[in-house]
Amino acid sequence: MTLSLQRHTVATPDGARLAAYRHEPADLPADAPTVVLAHGWLLSYRAWLPVAERLAERGDVRVVAWDQRGHGDSTFAAGSRRPQQESVRRLGSDLAAVIDALVPEGSPVHLGGHSMGGMTVMAFAGAHPDVFAERVQRVLLASTAMGELRGTGLPLEQQVMAFAAKAPGRPGRLVSNKIARQQFGTVADRADVAATRAMLGGTRVSTWGSYYGALMRHDESAAMSTLAQVPVTVVVGRRDGLTPRKLGERLAAAIPGAELEVLEGVGHMTPFETPDLLVRSLLGTSTADAPR
Repeated sequence: MTLSLQRHTVATPDGARLAAYRHEPADLPADAPTVVLAHGWLLSYRAWLPVAERLAERGDVRVVAWDQRGHGDSTFAAGSRRPQQESVRRLGSDLAAVIDALVPEGSPVHLGGHSMGGMTVMAFAGAHPDVFAERVQRVLLASTAMGELRGTGLPLEQQVMAFAAKAPGRPGRLVSNKIARQQFGTVADRADVAATRAMLGGTRVSTWGSYYGALMRHDESAAMSTLAQVPVTVVVGRRDGLTPRKLGERLAAAIPGAELEVLEGVGHMTPFETPDLLVRSLLGTSTADAPR
């Protein structure tokens, strides 16, 4: 089955308008699983397309993805294109709104979060533990961390990003192929690098800066006990320079029963680099379990 995404607008309590996308096979029962995918910093729902396409081929799950607020076609609060005091916890509440709007009652939710999207999943578990316990069946956390990001940046990075939070426009061509390529491991498909470059270059400079601060403040260590209620897989590339392997290892160690996958030669862009493995982790299946 071919991926066919229908666009929806999800309104949040503070007036943000989230561009969301749902794939639903014909005649799929309401209680069939729904895979909900949260993308990373400076990206868009398109970062999950390789995974979404493989999920669609199965024909037995619905798929939901969205542009996180301030990214892609989604706004900030009150429909504004200007950031407020952004936080990862607010992104977690956005995820709750997406589930409420686009996942049928009775459908078990399989959550996938990449990079900042993984932090979004953690924030959702921390802020909405009752909803998490009622609706979520499985979690994938890819290339992410529960906190501890302070001190991982470059010299003067904090000052530059504070300035960027108030700057207009988009970086566009200032984002080079080299910058995009650095997000990958030893092997990178040219089309995947180009797609990553387009997402980075198309994200407003103010979003770069405002979410940098949010990520540095992020700490969802208190949510680990909620996450432990369901099967959790943590995936990290050994060549990930943004959320290094040690952060993935600490995350997995903090969630009782979590499975850790450390991938040789893989960088930060795991949805592009290892989509088949992420599909299996999202569904809790082996290759042999896929419908034929």
